[in-house]
This record gives sequence, structure tokens and C-alpha cells, in this order.
Amino acid sequence: MGRGRQKAKATRVARDLKYSSHEMDLERLSKELHGEVGQSSDENDEDPFAEGNYIARA
Repeated sequence: MGRGRQKAKATRVARDLKYSSHEMDLERLSKELHGEVGQSSDENDEDPFAEGNYIARA
């Protein structure tokens, strides 16, 4: 990709990020930054390699 196209794409992405309205849960973010959010047990249920979900080979 040429420099002109690359710059145009970067400008478009930056503009989309600046002006689009993203829903943010500021309370959850605050808790996460302060280390108050515990990991849910559902988070690792689908990952077969997560700790505690190891499936032994036969």
C-alpha cells in the first residue's frame, strides 16, 4: 500500500475512533483498574487449556 493510501486509512480510522460513540462502562473500568474485579468462572470454561480444564490423553 502506498504512503498516500496508508495515511488516508490511518486518518479515517482515527476519525472513526474520535467521533464514534462507544458505550463505556466507566464503573467497571474503574474497578478493573483498582484490581477489584474478580475473574468469572465462565471465562475459562470453554478453554480446554485453561488451568483446571486439562483433559488427559488416553
